[in-house]
Amino acid sequence: MIHQGERLVQRRAGVIADDYGSARVRAAVPPVAAEFLGRQRLAVIAATDGAGAVWASVLTGPPGFLAAPDDRTLIAERVPGTGDPLAGRFDTEHPIGMLMIEPATRRRMRVNGRARRHGDRLVVRTDQVYSNCPKYLQTRTYLEDRPSVRRVAAVTDTLTAEQQEWIAGADTFVVGTAAAGLGADASHRGGNPGFVSVTDGRRLAWPDYAGNSMYMTLGNLELDPRCGLLFVDWENGRTLHLTGRARTDWNPARAATVPGAQRLVDFDLDQVVEIDGGLPQRWSFDGYSRFNPTAAPAPDRRP
Repeated sequence: MIHQGERLVQRRAGVIADDYGSARVRAAVPPVAAEFLGRQRLAVIAATDGAGAVWASVLTGPPGFLAAPDDRTLIAERVPGTGDPLAGRFDTEHPIGMLMIEPATRRRMRVNGRARRHGDRLVVRTDQVYSNCPKYLQTRTYLEDRPSVRRVAAVTDTLTAEQQEWIAGADTFVVGTAAAGLGADASHRGGNPGFVSVTDGRRLAWPDYAGNSMYMTLGNLELDPRCGLLFVDWENGRTLHLTGRARTDWNPARAATVPGAQRLVDFDLDQVVEIDGGLPQRWSFDGYSRFNPTAAPAPDRRP
């Protein structure tokens, strides 16, 4: 059934229906989804750490590293590595949100459930399984694996000038959210470079474009503002992990200044982890989604 946060957001957005959001998803992995999983090379994950902060990260492997041996189980032949903010989190069973994206075809699939580490694999018991539309997904082609000799993680509480430039030029990121008793979720956000506005070293904003009206991300944020963001350097293999708090700004005048924005989301940073070698793959850029609105900076929020 739909959870209260989703219902609150849907009503505010003018969506009056009981079959949107969590009510539209199922727990089982259908055969077509199992086949899709078997082709994938990467999976984004989201979860809380021991202090309750939400992080998003990425697992990678050759086709076949993800598998669904039955309709309620997903196995990933990888676990979060050295320096990853979620390393060790699944030594005991813990809620997880997963997002599998096939950049070449713009197909994506989300799986939420509970995960536990078994050796070098992650075993997930599924609670929610569903696909998403291809809107705002940029196409990319896998080139090669190029693992780093060693992963180097740098932890700070503010964004460097280089990291701010990275984010301001991004066309894709993932947002992880969680709500007590309702599990975790990982969701894609995409647009033309510049769609994420960097106010300073601790504040970001991005537009919420028209989507499927499920509002699972905004619904979780309505109940718990803690969230994690993941930015990937597809060409050089770096990953940028942010954790902090986000809130939805429903001010229509502010949203009207950003093409395509139905509302804006503001993010306040708590911590940053940059991992050199966090993505042991290289991908080439092919093209932007035809659905992407023109990018424009979001005006700063009111104090």
